[in-house]
Amino acid sequence: MCCDLKRRFLLLYATQKGQAKAIAEEIWQQAGAHGLEADMHCISEMDKYNLETEKDPVVIVISTTGTGDPPDTARKFVKKIRDTTLPPDHFAHLQYGLLGLGDSEYTFFCNGGKTVDRRLQELGAQHFYDTGLADDCVGLELVVDPWIDGLWLALEEAFLLQKEKEGMSSDAVSSSLSAAPYVGHELNLSSEVQNLKLEDERVRSADVLTQKLVDIHLVASARDYCEPSLVHSVPPVSQSALNIPALPPEYIEVQFQDAHGENPHLSSLISEGTTFEVPVTKAVQLTREDAIKTALLLELDIADTVFDYQPGDAFCVICPNNVSEVEELLHILGLSEKGEHFVCVKVKQGTKKKGAAHPQHIPERSTLKFILTWCLEIRAIPKKAFLRALVECTSDAGEKRRLQELCSRQGASDYTRFIRDSNVCLLDLLHAFPSCKPSLNLLIEHLPKLQARSYSASSSNLHQPGKLCFVFNIVEFPACPARPVSRKGVCTGWLAKLVAPLLHPNKNTLDTKGESSSTEKISIFARPNNTFHLPADPSVPFMMVGPGTGISPFIGFLQHRQKLREDHTDWEFGETWLFFGCRHQDRDYLFKQVYYLACFIENGTLTHLEVCFSRDSSTAEVAPPKYVQDVIRLYAKEVARVLLKERGYFYVCGDKKHMADGVSDAVADILSMEMEVDRLEAMKILAMLREAKRYLQDVWS
Repeated sequence: MCCDLKRRFLLLYATQKGQAKAIAEEIWQQAGAHGLEADMHCISEMDKYNLETEKDPVVIVISTTGTGDPPDTARKFVKKIRDTTLPPDHFAHLQYGLLGLGDSEYTFFCNGGKTVDRRLQELGAQHFYDTGLADDCVGLELVVDPWIDGLWLALEEAFLLQKEKEGMSSDAVSSSLSAAPYVGHELNLSSEVQNLKLEDERVRSADVLTQKLVDIHLVASARDYCEPSLVHSVPPVSQSALNIPALPPEYIEVQFQDAHGENPHLSSLISEGTTFEVPVTKAVQLTREDAIKTALLLELDIADTVFDYQPGDAFCVICPNNVSEVEELLHILGLSEKGEHFVCVKVKQGTKKKGAAHPQHIPERSTLKFILTWCLEIRAIPKKAFLRALVECTSDAGEKRRLQELCSRQGASDYTRFIRDSNVCLLDLLHAFPSCKPSLNLLIEHLPKLQARSYSASSSNLHQPGKLCFVFNIVEFPACPARPVSRKGVCTGWLAKLVAPLLHPNKNTLDTKGESSSTEKISIFARPNNTFHLPADPSVPFMMVGPGTGISPFIGFLQHRQKLREDHTDWEFGETWLFFGCRHQDRDYLFKQVYYLACFIENGTLTHLEVCFSRDSSTAEVAPPKYVQDVIRLYAKEVARVLLKERGYFYVCGDKKHMADGVSDAVADILSMEMEVDRLEAMKILAMLREAKRYLQDVWS
């Protein structure tokens, strides 16, 4: 009994959208096969564990949200361990291993995990296993899978050391350790794929213990030599024995009821703050019809609410799934006639799932159509655990095998290529594998919460009281071999359809004054940004870089500055720069016609406007710069002066991968050149500017 207790470890997860929890559940499931007991809790449940007295090894799986923040579920924990009164040996007794999840598209990669890891080290805690940092940009599984593989030997060694420290006999642990397969746990785990090339035999030997071995020998056919696709594989995958994940235990039970009653209000689905239902009062298309992307400006009336914001803040729009996709899903599931029926969702009695609970994003009672429309992200890219569950719902042997391949270790590259990178969703899978007939409870168990979409405010409450504006591109997903139909973004497609009467009014939608009588409303809630705001001192200069829709928050900045200049003529105001770029001057130069950027120049609100057009041809002897990062380099001395001599601010908003990184490189080069220091020193200076909140980014991937 004593030995069993000593083979327990504490497993904590901190999740924002469910990814870290799913990985923790995988660790919990595998622990049993290794004769270990994982005591799993959400890190927010601080009444169920106590790190101050914890003697067993601790495993932490933590994601990152926003621009580098710990997930909401970890905020109290992080605040607690950041207490400056804690002594440096506060956690000297603690042995832990940490797996951080992040996306290298963002500047502060895995910062949630790094923050916790760094603070635990400062308080004396010791690693029993190297920290892993998994990158969603290239596929979390590239780090997660080998990290979990190596965890078990590291835990065994931690238990052995623990027993030696306690002066107890270690015979039992030594014998189990000698029987365990060798998995070198000193992994150099990094987000870089090239550092993750584990020897195939080592991985395979560990898999035998932790995953079901599927050995299906298919007769070689002509298709084995064709190109692989979502539904077809080629050697070696098609001829391999497969290591597939353990089948996740079912834990949800769905009961259909009558069709009488009312669905819950949308506000009940949101835990992040107060929701406001507000009318859309204006919609303007900012791009020409022949532009590659269509950008819309929407104006919301918030006059009758207490909703408040500052320029630079973001807010969230609660959006539904596409109506036709919901109907299509109901049809495939054979539940079209049940759409308006209320369902009761309960936890299945006797389930083997650890900590099974009613999903918080699913109402206690609502119609099936309401759940599929407002609660579940039916467009989510299916995770491997979901694919594994779908295997059991598939009757055709060939389809079953292919789904097994896609969730297996051997089929990892196929999963990345045909599911992850192709943005394949559940509907696509059900069309591709027609013999797959999942149950409703399986969808509720595996589809994540439908997330509200975040947008930057493109207005100033000071300049336009009672109004809130925002700008977005209508997201387009073109058809591809893995997904034969094109789609629009969940939220942007819905908004575009919603405001169509405002964009294209006709005699049926116009009132007697010729204005649109549409009163469509949307539900929003605040998501304040703690740092992406104007300098508190108006005399401090600042530079703004916002190509495409990245210009959105800067319109709010300039409106706010214009109003301050009008109201405080005796104040001193610093110079302002805006670097804007788009493809074509005459097609997608946003706000050129709507807010007239030239007016900000004319009235002195904007002192410098520099623009570039990446797809316009030029007859000039010296070709003009195509991208904002190229324009910035032309003003190297001014950038250095504003940032270094005048202690100004530098704001970047827009695409991370193709713009923000290029701007960061340009600024680093400018600092290196103007300060006559090497590149490394320039990057350190840039890092200091970030730390001082004077180089600020609001970017997306």
